[in-house]
Amino acid sequence: MVSFSTVDIIVLVVFFAIVLFIGFIPKSNSGNQSEEYLLSGRKVGLILFILTNVATWYGGILGVGEFTYRYGLVSWFTQGFPYYVFAILFALFFAKKIRQASLYTIPDKLKETYGKKVAIAASVIIFLLVSPAPYLLMIANLLSLIFNIALFPSLLIGVLLSAVYLFKGGYKSDLFTDAFEFFVMFLGFIIIIYIANQSFGGVDYLEKNLPGSHLKLTGNTSVAFITVWFLIALWTFTDPGFHQRCYAAKTGNVARNGIIISVLLWAVFDFLTTTTGLYARAALPNLNNPIYAFPLLAEKLLGPGIKGIFYAALFATILSTLNSYIFLSATTFGRDFLFPLKPESNEKDLTNYTRLGLVVTIIISVPIAYYVKSIIQLWYLIGSICIPGIILLIIGTYYPKMKVNKSFALAEIIVGIVGSAGWFFIRANFFENSSLNVIEPMIVGLFFSFGIHIAGIINRQKPEQAVN
Repeated sequence: MVSFSTVDIIVLVVFFAIVLFIGFIPKSNSGNQSEEYLLSGRKVGLILFILTNVATWYGGILGVGEFTYRYGLVSWFTQGFPYYVFAILFALFFAKKIRQASLYTIPDKLKETYGKKVAIAASVIIFLLVSPAPYLLMIANLLSLIFNIALFPSLLIGVLLSAVYLFKGGYKSDLFTDAFEFFVMFLGFIIIIYIANQSFGGVDYLEKNLPGSHLKLTGNTSVAFITVWFLIALWTFTDPGFHQRCYAAKTGNVARNGIIISVLLWAVFDFLTTTTGLYARAALPNLNNPIYAFPLLAEKLLGPGIKGIFYAALFATILSTLNSYIFLSATTFGRDFLFPLKPESNEKDLTNYTRLGLVVTIIISVPIAYYVKSIIQLWYLIGSICIPGIILLIIGTYYPKMKVNKSFALAEIIVGIVGSAGWFFIRANFFENSSLNVIEPMIVGLFFSFGIHIAGIINRQKPEQAVN
C-alpha cells in the first residue's frame, strides 16, 4: 500500500528518538511531590499550556481524514466548530473556577460537592472516557504499516514511545513532548498542503473534482445528524484533560486565555487537515478504506524525506493525545481509586499510586487494542453513554444554583447511563426502519439526566445530610 525510502525511515527514527529524549528531560526528583508529578507544580505558563492543549486535541487524526473524505466541509462544521463554541464557554465560565479549586481531578470536585459515592461512580466513568486504547491502536497500525511488523509488537513499541518517560517525569514529561509534537504536527500538514496546491491547483481544482456536497457546510446531512454532533461536543465540559490543564495552570488567567488562544490555533489546524482531506478526495476518488486518506495522499504526492516528515506529523498528532490519556488514566486510578482507600497515604504515596496506575493502564489497554479492532467506535459509544450522567453534575460543582443533593446526583449518573445504554439496544433491535432510529443514545441520556437534575434543583431546598 505504501513504500518508504531509507531517508523516510531515518526521519521517523530521529523523530521518535527526539520524543524519548525530551520525555526524559525532567529531573528524577520531580516526582517527590504529588503536585510536581501530577500537575507540574501547578506552574504551567501560557505558552506551554497552549502547546499541550492544542496538541492533545487531535488524537483521532486518521478519523479526521476519513470523515472529510466522506463528507467534505461538514467534517469541520461538526468536528470543529461546535468544539470552538463549547471550549470558549468553558474558558469563560469554568477555567478560572477550576484553577481556584486547586484540586487534582474531576472526581475530587464531585466528592467535595456530592459525596464519596458519586465520586467513585464518576471515577469509573472517567476511567472509561480516557481510555488510551483507541490511540494506541492507531499508533500500532501506523507502525505496522510502515515497518511491516505484526500488530502486537507494534502495540508494545507504541507503549514504549508514549509512556516509558511518564514513569520518571510525570505530567512535565507529557507537557514537554506535547510541545515538540505541536510543531511537528503543523509542519507536516503545511508541507502537504503546499505541495498539493503546487501539484494540483487551488480552489478551482477542488471545485472541479469534488462532489458538490463536499463544499457545503452541512453537505447532504440531516438536521438530526448535525444536532447530534453538536451535542457530542458537550464532551468539552467533561473532558478530564481540560480540567487537568486548568488545575496545572500557573493562574486562572493562564487557563482562560490559554484555551481561547487554543481555539484560534485549532481553527488553523482544522483548516490544514480539512483541506488535506479535500485534496485526498479530489485526487483519490475511489478509496476502499478512506481511513487511509492522509497516508495515501502522501504516497501520491510526497517524495523521500518529505514523506517521512508528514508521517512524523501523523505520529505526533496521535502520540500527543496517547501519552496524555495514558497519564490521565493513571491519575484516575491512583488518585480516585487507590488513594481514598488508605486515609494515611501521603503525597509520595500518591505519586507511587499514579505510577502503578501507569502499569495498570498499559496492562488493560494493550489487550483491548489488540482484540477489539473496532475500538474507535466503542470509544464513541462509551462517550455517548457516559457523558449524559455527569455533565450537569460537573456544572453544578462550580455553580451552586445548578447543584443537587447527593442522592439525586447518584440517581442522575445511574439514570443517564441506563437511559442512553438502554436506548442504544432498543434502537438497534426494534427501530431499524423507523424515524426513531435517528435519535441518538446521547440525546436520550441527556433527556433523562436533565429530568432528574431539574427534579433535584426543585428539591434543593430540603435539608441535605452532611456530605461524606
